[in-house]
Amino acid sequence: MKIDLESPSINVNSLKEAPIHLSGQIQPHGVLLVLEEPELKILQVSNNTWSALGIKIDDILYKRLEDLLDSFQIERIQAGLSSENLEFINPTKIWIRKNGDDYVVFDAVFHRNSEGFLILELEPAITQENIPFLSFYHLAKASISQLQKTANLRDFCQIIVQEVRKVTDFDRVMLYKFDDDGHGSVIAEEKLDSLEPYLGLHYPESDIPKPARKLFTSNSIRVIPNAHAQAVQMIPVLNPLSDRPIDLTNSILRSAANCHLEYLHNMGVGSSLTISLIKDNKLWGLIACHHLSAKYVSYELRKACEFLGRVIFAEISAREETEDYDYRMNLTHIQSLLIEYMSQEDNFVDGLVKHQPNLLDLTSAQGAAVCFGDHFTLIGETPKEEDLVFLVQWLKNNVEEEVFYTDSLPQIYPDAERYKNVASGLLAIPISQRNYVLWFRPEVIQTVNWGGDPNKAFEVNQLDGNVRLCPRKSFELWKETVRLTSLPWKYVEIRAALELRKAIVNIVLRQADELAQLAHDLERSNAELKKFAYIASHDLQEPLNQVANYVQLLEMRYQDELDADANEFITFAVEGVSLMQTLIDDVLAYSKVDTQAIAFQLTEVEKALDKALGNLRQRIAETGATVTHDPLPTVMAGSTQLMQLFQNLIANAIKFRSEEPPQIHIGAERLEDEWLFSVRDNGIGIDPQFSDRIFVIFQRLHTRDEYHGTGMGLAICKKIIECHRGRIWVESQLGEGATFYFTIPVGGRERERRNGRKTQNHLFS
Repeated sequence: MKIDLESPSINVNSLKEAPIHLSGQIQPHGVLLVLEEPELKILQVSNNTWSALGIKIDDILYKRLEDLLDSFQIERIQAGLSSENLEFINPTKIWIRKNGDDYVVFDAVFHRNSEGFLILELEPAITQENIPFLSFYHLAKASISQLQKTANLRDFCQIIVQEVRKVTDFDRVMLYKFDDDGHGSVIAEEKLDSLEPYLGLHYPESDIPKPARKLFTSNSIRVIPNAHAQAVQMIPVLNPLSDRPIDLTNSILRSAANCHLEYLHNMGVGSSLTISLIKDNKLWGLIACHHLSAKYVSYELRKACEFLGRVIFAEISAREETEDYDYRMNLTHIQSLLIEYMSQEDNFVDGLVKHQPNLLDLTSAQGAAVCFGDHFTLIGETPKEEDLVFLVQWLKNNVEEEVFYTDSLPQIYPDAERYKNVASGLLAIPISQRNYVLWFRPEVIQTVNWGGDPNKAFEVNQLDGNVRLCPRKSFELWKETVRLTSLPWKYVEIRAALELRKAIVNIVLRQADELAQLAHDLERSNAELKKFAYIASHDLQEPLNQVANYVQLLEMRYQDELDADANEFITFAVEGVSLMQTLIDDVLAYSKVDTQAIAFQLTEVEKALDKALGNLRQRIAETGATVTHDPLPTVMAGSTQLMQLFQNLIANAIKFRSEEPPQIHIGAERLEDEWLFSVRDNGIGIDPQFSDRIFVIFQRLHTRDEYHGTGMGLAICKKIIECHRGRIWVESQLGEGATFYFTIPVGGRERERRNGRKTQNHLFS
């Protein structure tokens, strides 16, 4: 009965990843014994001892190996088992008397499994002659001689399958290479002319699922002499010491999974030999040999094929690395230049994008983006900045690795389908938790040839209450048009991106240290200047008061004795002292702004404004000024500073009034992440060319005879706003009044002590 794959009661992955190494069954052409060391007690045995050895199960189970073999063989075996490497004794020829008649010779192979049990596998020795070393040597030399004449990697692989088929005489030999996603494709094939070709076809991951690939990695050669033979059960089923099925990961005789055998039947395969190709401890591919009928391959010939596969694959690996060498060297050169550019620029991002070669050349991408400090720097063809904001957020939430790459971004991040033409492929490296470098590749529509429909690679059937996977029956060519994918990222490109990440982090850390030191120096310098300004201003008050007092005494005591000029001089002196006192008060107010900024709290702007108007009520009354305002919010600010800010701006509007009574309006508008305030008047206005100058300390646009003041009021306003992390500016024309604008961030930002932490948090938060 066929079962719906979408049924919630069916866990397809659990079926695909079933532990096939614990099946407890072997192929019937050999015998397997599980031994307990050091006595070599037989704990389990395959249920074919009578047909293979002429010995009943009861006569062998729980006996010792010495009860089965003569003392000479036992001594030789025990000597070999004392060696750390069992390969030195594999295979060992042993002979067993069958039914009291002639001896039967077996190839004996020993290995220890993950549980520490000794496994002994016996296969009938087809010939008692070992293949001599020279045969191995000539076999490999002849193959490599042909390979060395071939420059093209595809031709190289074709020679491999030709040589293996020549040695083994299988009907079909294929070289099968795995993709990163577990799918595979046939990249070389040698076969009987009458067989349907599989060259160039792709096969889904489920054809060789993870458990099978893991076993191929552990056991580099696998033989199934008869795909239609009935499997033999281990007796007892559970190991009597561990009470679990025996682990047969490295077993030669281990029976294939039923699904795989059915897969071979559907392909018309009667026997198979598989040689694993391992690179960097990972399964790179397989040499798969198929025969239409049953075919036994001797242990010696299998080892010869394994040897040939390893030697030849070493050549494949070297050839792959040679083909990548020039490209890798070019990327290394580009990487060195980018590091040099970054070191020379004040902003490392400029070093990545402003020169040639640039960031795009490092990975052969068509677009790139640097997300740093909530700012995007784009180069080439990229998604829009608003799309990148969401993409970076997705990366933050879903990616923890040092590098992330995919050639099919829309399949894992559906929003990317909107910009598939520029970003179907993504390579990303995090510089910190919130900063990224991204590379993009556009969609490349491809046609992939599959050996059967990959969407129907298997089905789930239920028989006698058991649910099992069943492979597809058709392997005919099935064409698929693949969309939403880009060209894949090469390993050398990914490595180059990782190396760049290390360089960027080092440069940013160094710049952060430099900025932190600079901030520390500035903090110390500013503290000294503030202290000097405060002490100087405070200490000047005493002598200045003395000057004022004595000048006033002169005026009172000698007024009748002084002429008009002397009285005028005394008046000038008193006015000068008064101006000096005003200047000192303003300098003190200016120097205190930073320290006051620490005390941020929720402040009702209207209350701060009311206090400022209360302080100015006499001047407002004298000039007939009118002050109105919009509804005002509550913000995080220093209440005293906010009051001083409004007082200075309103006083400024009253001072520079026109002939009309002052009309002053305070406005407030909520923007995305800040409040925008305005103070508008109908005064004499300001020439736009001086709109920045008026905020500079001691800067005046008029003489003191025209307008009294020190030129400190707007400088204090600017410093107050800067302490609140806001901005202040003016818009005005002569004779048309002026509008002063300032912003305060929503929620406010407490002033951080400038000891370098601000810079580092910005770079690495």
